[in-house]
Amino acid sequence: MALVERHDDNGLCILTLNRPEALNALSPKLVMELRDHVDALHRQTDEIGVVILRAEGRSFCAGNDLKAIQSGEEAPTPNYQSDTVDLIERLPQPVIGAVQGHCYTGGLELALSVDLIVAGSSAKFADTHGKWGMTPRWGMSRRLPDRVGVQRAKEMMYSGRVVGAEEAVKIGLAVETVPDEQLQDHVIAMARTFLANSWHTLRGDKMLVNEGQNRGHADALTFERAHSPGRSPDVAERVKNFGKG
Repeated sequence: MALVERHDDNGLCILTLNRPEALNALSPKLVMELRDHVDALHRQTDEIGVVILRAEGRSFCAGNDLKAIQSGEEAPTPNYQSDTVDLIERLPQPVIGAVQGHCYTGGLELALSVDLIVAGSSAKFADTHGKWGMTPRWGMSRRLPDRVGVQRAKEMMYSGRVVGAEEAVKIGLAVETVPDEQLQDHVIAMARTFLANSWHTLRGDKMLVNEGQNRGHADALTFERAHSPGRSPDVAERVKNFGKG
């Protein structure tokens, strides 16, 4: 049985973590399967316009699978997991995370790689590195402050406390929260509204915003003027059909 399942439907790709019995803990084997899908998506911008990252069962991801590591299961390279998270963040397509239940530590680092998170009502976010005497290596120290601000990120990291769905929206960790039973349908509907727009624009917007976050204000504006992808090949058709139907 696949540890990560992929389902494509009219430009939408849904990637599903599929270890519900282990709360979708990130074993090296699961991350390797995820990496294969992500590598493929980087090459499929004509076929896939938006990606959803979700998980089967009652939890999104309980974190890194310490039992698998202790049993001797290893990733191909020392930075394989962090490189995989980076590749998700760099996907050309917008990525929506659908999070329910536990989203802890490594799971939170994985979730922070997506463009926006929709939280089910049961979602629980936490950085528990401190409970294990560990420190982050998959991007937490940069991506969490980017989402919630430096003070709040430090408070979450220092305390290891659990942040519920409503608080996650309040602090900017998630964009909205919906009942668990509506989560998948809601995220798919959101993705469809994205897909209705130009995929050229979606990719361009993501690239420009992400690049801008890595630059100072003036440098970001200069980069946008120099590197904006400009008009899509179908812009004339879109303008002609605007307001019809």
